[in-house]
Amino acid sequence: MALPIVLYSTAQVRALDAHAIEELGIAGYTLMKRAGEAALRYLRTRWPMAHRIVIVCGRGNNAGDGYVLARFAHAAGLTVTVLSAAPPEELRADARQAYEDFRASGGVAHPFSAERLTSGEVIVDALLGTGLEGDVRPELAQVIRAINSSGRPVFALDVPSGLDSDAGVALGEAVRADATVTFVGLKTGLLVGNGPEFAGAVFFDDLELAPAPSAHLAPRLTRIVEAEIHEALPRRARSANKGNFGRVLIVGSGSGMPGAARLAGEACLRVGAGLVTVAVAPENVAAIAAGRPELICVGLSGETALAEVLGRVDVIAVGPGLGRSAWAVAALNAVLKSGKPLVVDADALNLLAEHGAPAREDWILTPHPGEAGRLLGVSAEDIQRDRLAALDRLIERFHGTIVLKGAGTLVGARGRTPGVCERGNPGMATAGSGDVLTGAIAGILAQCRDHWTAARVGVLVHAMAGDAAARGGERGLLAGDLARELHNCVNL
Repeated sequence: MALPIVLYSTAQVRALDAHAIEELGIAGYTLMKRAGEAALRYLRTRWPMAHRIVIVCGRGNNAGDGYVLARFAHAAGLTVTVLSAAPPEELRADARQAYEDFRASGGVAHPFSAERLTSGEVIVDALLGTGLEGDVRPELAQVIRAINSSGRPVFALDVPSGLDSDAGVALGEAVRADATVTFVGLKTGLLVGNGPEFAGAVFFDDLELAPAPSAHLAPRLTRIVEAEIHEALPRRARSANKGNFGRVLIVGSGSGMPGAARLAGEACLRVGAGLVTVAVAPENVAAIAAGRPELICVGLSGETALAEVLGRVDVIAVGPGLGRSAWAVAALNAVLKSGKPLVVDADALNLLAEHGAPAREDWILTPHPGEAGRLLGVSAEDIQRDRLAALDRLIERFHGTIVLKGAGTLVGARGRTPGVCERGNPGMATAGSGDVLTGAIAGILAQCRDHWTAARVGVLVHAMAGDAAARGGERGLLAGDLARELHNCVNL
């Protein structure tokens, strides 16, 4: 089953479960059996040649899913070893029924032993699921560490044990799965924070349940998908000219930083902006013009030169390589007073953090965790601890559209369901990658004239370009490699 576009919090998914049981009359054990069937199907899809599996069960409903899976896998001809990290006699309700049916079918649950983990070709994590509150207890942390050090691929049921299924952070210890199958609703923690690192490839099964028509079940997140690219950038008319696709100004590249504005400007052109001007420190003009002659270059020797070009553009991106000098402050102030739609990044964000600025609706801010921390007066670690909460705070403080960069980049605005991008790779953690994103968003904004759409689509095509550029390997990826791939990503 394809991943849904909408993501829910753990509490919302529990509400969907309760609706199915209490309002639709579907027995909880029926849902558990459907989960076990789905788990077996996806396990065999992911590891079709595996014949020996080890299932590690805890004491809640996640364990019940594991016992159902064990019974069905045995019936399908697989060799199954069940390791119980908690006495099965402590199981209650549906999970206890799952265990009793497993035992009645001839199954035996062995006390957990790290040595037994290597008897399987795949380990199934049915230890904790979404039922965890607070950090993992020491005895279960030891089980998780044994699973992670087993050298075997791991398949997690619902969420990897120890992972906060809302924030995507490890609660002390967490299973590092190669794949996860999640049920009923796609949980936010699988795609935000460190969730993707722990979850691996994510499969989804709705267990034949449709979301209840209820206002309190408005999605917490939506996935940013390729269909949005065509909506933002439709087919061009044959009679079009470059003036139809927007005029963008990139303000940045202070002394000694010519590359930043050039990368942003090239990315802006690569996504289809009609005319792109870079306004930079005078000593950078020659280098930028020689390297990318399609860019119009203006040397900013004073505010008069900037004022002249501000009047001729539709969108302004400010920050790449700007610096924090008096020259940079003057340039930023002029841009903020221009009344033009803005994309604000890099040193411009740092200057906002230092000097402050009133909230506004006509800008897109693109901080990475460190810049977001400076904007909010906290550490980058605080931002990463709960990225969704940090996004909410940034929106409340600065309004506009916020792009919180990082693995699982988030896009948010007041009155909108935030978006998450699951594309991208660690090779994109390279100098200049953020400048490319700034230019891509500005170029799309100049064409579609919608901040929300431009931010979402800019983030997506940037991540797709990174994945395309990394086909030959992630290590050694350059920001310029991303810029060159953008042209293909906006022409799907």
